[in-house]
Amino acid sequence: MGKLLCDPTETFQTSSPTVPWREPNAGTLETVALCDQSITAATTWDDVIGLEDQQRRHLTKLHAKGVLWKHPKENGSSLVFRLSHGGDVSTDGNCLFTASQRAMARGLDARDLRRRTVKRFLEDLGSAREEERQMINEVIRNMYSPDLSNGWGVYVVQEVKLLAKKEERVALDSAIEELVQLGMQRELVAESIYKERCIPVNDGSSWAKYMSISGSTDDEYDIITLLYTEEGLLSVDENRGGRAAAFGDDIAIECLATEFHREIYVVQAHGSDAMVDEDNCVFFLPHRPRSEICEPPFFLFMKGTGWCGAGADHYEPLIAHASSLVSPEKVALVLGQ
Repeated sequence: MGKLLCDPTETFQTSSPTVPWREPNAGTLETVALCDQSITAATTWDDVIGLEDQQRRHLTKLHAKGVLWKHPKENGSSLVFRLSHGGDVSTDGNCLFTASQRAMARGLDARDLRRRTVKRFLEDLGSAREEERQMINEVIRNMYSPDLSNGWGVYVVQEVKLLAKKEERVALDSAIEELVQLGMQRELVAESIYKERCIPVNDGSSWAKYMSISGSTDDEYDIITLLYTEEGLLSVDENRGGRAAAFGDDIAIECLATEFHREIYVVQAHGSDAMVDEDNCVFFLPHRPRSEICEPPFFLFMKGTGWCGAGADHYEPLIAHASSLVSPEKVALVLGQ
């Protein structure tokens, strides 16, 4: 969550078309904004629920002083942004794409962004060298089909993701029920049947199928989740309603960044139980495109009460307004340093 799982410049070859960077007019910099106020209304940090006082104070300070973004390759290209909360989005699993749409104020819905993300991934995967493809597959396996003999020093519960074809759910249910009628424990039977007949999310091809799932009836697959503790199987989430969506991960964020030729910063605000002081409770985590940066960045927000997330697996939009009213020498933070 939030960490770069692999260096995108090392993972894919650049395959996206590029256009030259457009330098904003310094004389009208205060009018340059990443969203249209008539489309998205920003929320002050005092109105955002679920924040501790130290988080609220630090975020208010960032808004007041602004953050300075410099184009990583073009000398002299820079903007100062004031960041406001962009409001709540649904916790339906599509939050990465819903929040990104609102942060960019693009005429696309969350499903459009999800489709474009998967399409970009497959196109870049197709141009990747074999060793790069193997690296990608390893990253995906570690996230969604982990080796259950390792990792227990970090995680109390580990998840294994499987994909069940919607059209095969009746047959899967019948196979499970048949063994249950013979006296076998349902969860152990379900684990065995799903592992035998469903698709594990363990490589680029299966990741694309997984990340395409938005929790709608139009999806080709349902997500099955096997949950384990160090002692063994904990439970099986059979997702019988087929409403679970694939939560956007770091790979998806990097694909979005590449698709739109701009950096994406995930801003994480952690509380006092994360053992960080107020000056260090907010982190800006960059996701850079595998193509030339042609537009200013956009920003997403995660709030949590602890370092390991504590319910923070949810993206919300940040509204970034460029301003010439803030001196670059007095900003609260310089991004990229």
